[in-house]
Amino acid sequence: MIQNPQQPTVAIAGGGLAGLAAACALADCGFRITLFERRPYLGGRASSYEHPGTGEVIDNCQHVLFRVCTNLVEFYQRIGVEDKIRWYDEMTFIEPGGRASVMHASPLPAPLHTAPSFLRFPFLNANDKLVISRAISALTLTAQPDTGRSFLDWCRQHRQTNNAIERFWKPILVSALSEDLDLISISYAAQVVRESMKSPEARHMGVPSIPLTDLYNRAGDYIRARGGEIRFRAPLESFSPEPSDVTVRVADIDEHFDYLVLALPFDTIARVLPETSEAAPLREKLTHFESSPITGIHLWFDRQITDLDHAVLLDRTIQWIFHKSRLLLTRGAKGPSDSSGSYIELVVSASKNLIDKSKTEIVELALKEVREFFPAARDASLLKSTVIKEVHATYSPRPGIDAYRPQQSTAWPRIFLAGDWTATGWPATMEGAVRSGYLAAEALTRTAGVKSPRFISPDMPASGLMRLFN
Repeated sequence: MIQNPQQPTVAIAGGGLAGLAAACALADCGFRITLFERRPYLGGRASSYEHPGTGEVIDNCQHVLFRVCTNLVEFYQRIGVEDKIRWYDEMTFIEPGGRASVMHASPLPAPLHTAPSFLRFPFLNANDKLVISRAISALTLTAQPDTGRSFLDWCRQHRQTNNAIERFWKPILVSALSEDLDLISISYAAQVVRESMKSPEARHMGVPSIPLTDLYNRAGDYIRARGGEIRFRAPLESFSPEPSDVTVRVADIDEHFDYLVLALPFDTIARVLPETSEAAPLREKLTHFESSPITGIHLWFDRQITDLDHAVLLDRTIQWIFHKSRLLLTRGAKGPSDSSGSYIELVVSASKNLIDKSKTEIVELALKEVREFFPAARDASLLKSTVIKEVHATYSPRPGIDAYRPQQSTAWPRIFLAGDWTATGWPATMEGAVRSGYLAAEALTRTAGVKSPRFISPDMPASGLMRLFN
């Protein structure tokens, strides 16, 4: 901790995961934090709010994590919400008509731990499983650099069947990377596969059991408890770097801080950069980024339509179902029978084909598909619904984009970048966002000459046979 009573001050622009991670880490090192957030709540793209049309508190989009996300897990432990995450070691795939297949671990060592359940999948034939197994071996055990080609090209080169692409690679990678296979870098796809295969625990999926903003409000409490301040409805308008401080303009008022962390989406950063020669290289890098949308469809039924908490849906527009009325039950609840209805959230990643559709069209499409997968929904009445389109949900992980992801340090010694689009070594995930915040905090403390712990957590160690290849 810094012992000087004149604490160095840090402005954090952005109250998403990247900004919160940076703020919590720096607050622990004794910096006085002021976090500016344009919305009236924390969480950024991982937030919740009371929807005016339904009167319900909803998440803007369902967010999940995996055990392999070591920095996100550490962040939840830091702010004291690790007990608000429900962990699952099974993943259910459902075909139209309702046939379900479950992937789970076996006693076999990694990377063979899911092989028995995979080999029993009825929705893949023997040839599909053979070519997928060969591809997983190549992605897991050999380096897959970004060659400028897409993962779909890679699949065709490695003779993946259409069924393997549509029923295996698309459900896994489009959901993980929020982009279509023909726009995903090979290196990103390989990272998703490799990280999920490194140990049986790596693929355990965590789902928040409380609304997202309730989760991240604890980060706000953490910052305030260490002398920091959170200002809502306070978007950063501009900043001016000076040799001895940084001038930040918010609500037409200039304030001075020792340091500034820009924890904003890449398109917002472009709008606040000064028109100077120092900003030109970063501004040029930002022109190479594109967004990919995610759509969340919230439906409330008058009865239970499934006893599953979540599932992957095959062959249709909807990719995932999350049974929110089950997931949001408190740990002390007796079970799903406590609720007479079903509240579900359906997720469509890389949802470009839905952006121009109306809410009515999307809900009708979703209802038709839900009733294909879950027979009980055919007799259920829809009580209310809403659609949330996150048009700029993530950056597109296109081939070659890594060359343009900037480091956390900038041309200005007192200004740092955080965000899942920066150079974190991870794609656009909550883990990537937290890593970026911790990397920005590490860079800032080095510049300030403050001795501090390394904030980045070690990667999950490989186990079983995977230890031979790490």
